[in-house]
Amino acid sequence: MSNSSATAAATRAGVSWFWLVVALFAHTGWGAYPVLARYLQTISHLPSMAILSLGNAIALLVYLPFAYRHLDRKVWVTPIIWLFALVVSVRAMTNLTSARFTLAIYVQLITLLTPLLVALMSKLFFRERLPPFTLPAIALSICGSLLMMSGDLANGTVLRLTASDLIGIAMAFVSACALALYMILVPRATGAGNVRAEAMLLIQLIALTVTCGAMSLLLGEPWQRFGEIGPLDWAVFVAFVVFVLLGANLGQIVALRQLGAPLVSSTMGWRLISALALAALLLGEQLQSVWQALGAVIVLVTITVYLRRQYRV
Repeated sequence: MSNSSATAAATRAGVSWFWLVVALFAHTGWGAYPVLARYLQTISHLPSMAILSLGNAIALLVYLPFAYRHLDRKVWVTPIIWLFALVVSVRAMTNLTSARFTLAIYVQLITLLTPLLVALMSKLFFRERLPPFTLPAIALSICGSLLMMSGDLANGTVLRLTASDLIGIAMAFVSACALALYMILVPRATGAGNVRAEAMLLIQLIALTVTCGAMSLLLGEPWQRFGEIGPLDWAVFVAFVVFVLLGANLGQIVALRQLGAPLVSSTMGWRLISALALAALLLGEQLQSVWQALGAVIVLVTITVYLRRQYRV
């Protein structure tokens, strides 16, 4: 290999690692999402849709001066953009609200099923080949998930889910389906659709500000609650806006464009680790038994090995 070829290969490897770090940062932010969302809804007692509308509006004001030049007027007549706006709205509303009803780690656990949903949806909607080992991975993930939601198996307690947990988990599953469709749409919109990643985020922030604001008004949510919260609540809200709505969103969109959905998805297991750590620190929520820890390990290993296997194929 010539010196120029070796240099080019090293540069490509360096760039790949850089985008992997960006993807990991995005996953860390999305791992923190249900924890911060649960804190703001159950401890700060802020209204759900108002959190999303105000948070995205602030993120939009910060981001707009840097990204408006990337938004071509023609993008508004692109059908995939309107589908994208609908998907991100459904994803955001269900993801945030699910954290009001159940533990943040349960919400993140359901999110980890997204790579499997990506494979199933790609086959269903785009007639792509179902990747090898998808069905065994689904079976193992379900087993691991059930263990994580289990009680004290030694004493005969199988599942310890309340009605509220079931509502939250159902909403989290709808959110995971929307996220899977999102991860399929972004590479197609930014690739074949010739829509820049910066424009995608701008459209996303606009869509969420408008749709969640309208939903909040329809529900009659008490926005005055924002004037009653303390410094810690505001610190959590600012972290939610800066770290997740801006940082994780942009990182995910750019990483998806540079690396593609399969490779970005392969590091999604980090979201559960991020959620577990922050939930224990901020909410005092943590795994209570060896069985739950075993379930977490099963899910993490299954998803990570499955997706890395797909990347090699």
